Amino acid sequence: MSSFIEIKDLRFSYINDMEEPPVKTEVLKGVNLNIEKGDFVAVLGHNGSGKSTLAKCINGINLPESGAVYVDGMDTLEENNLLPIRQKVGMVFQNPDNQIVATIVEEDVAFALENMGVEPKEIRQRVDDALKTVGMYEYRMHAPHKLSGGQKQRVAIAGIIAMRPDCILLDEPTAMLDPQGRAEVMKTVKELNAQGVTIVFITHYMDEAAQARRVVVIDGGEIIMDNEPEKIFSNVETMKNLGLDVPQVTELAWELKKAGYDISTEIISEEECAQKLFEMLKDK
Repeated sequence: MSSFIEIKDLRFSYINDMEEPPVKTEVLKGVNLNIEKGDFVAVLGHNGSGKSTLAKCINGINLPESGAVYVDGMDTLEENNLLPIRQKVGMVFQNPDNQIVATIVEEDVAFALENMGVEPKEIRQRVDDALKTVGMYEYRMHAPHKLSGGQKQRVAIAGIIAMRPDCILLDEPTAMLDPQGRAEVMKTVKELNAQGVTIVFITHYMDEAAQARRVVVIDGGEIIMDNEPEKIFSNVETMKNLGLDVPQVTELAWELKKAGYDISTEIISEEECAQKLFEMLKDK
């Protein structure tokens, strides 16, 4: 059975027409990636690595220069597929203000549904369900500009949820948020995934990536690591050489390991780290 998202030898370049002659910059260099329905994949990479470009290729915003991207068997290069692909794969951007278009929360969530021609009664049900899912139902009559960053981002996510996509791409959705806002968004994302929604989550926060089922590391337009979070983050030196961090508890375990202590470096949660340290100290 084919994967829900299939990326085959994907190459993509940006062309700067302002230069003479135009300058071509290759951003994705033969990417191959499969994502199964219901998966939760975090994508890591430093600025300019190609991770946001990759997300836009999945959504059909960017089209392959060569290679192919398939969403539920549909080729993004076929123009007739673009609308159904974008209905299956919603995208949430870094700045929620760029996605919020209405002056009332519930009107904003309903906006895309109205454009899709959904019946008013169905819109009402979907908007209420989406706002309840992200914990923003009580704010449905509020003005979005008066909400906190985390609340705005949850409204943006509700607008995507209301379209009932099979997959949600999130491009650094917590980058502009405080710790509470980040926690609110992560809680919502994990609940959606538990309901069967496929999640592709681009982030530069390692503690967020550690909550995914799978981590993909992209560098220089190529995927260089793809594994479970524990396996990825245990490669501390490799991650640091790429200009990326690892969860603090993983780095602590790595330093203890270097100092001669018998401890696994495949530790990504504070609870697991505390338990391992307790066991080490108990034997002393």
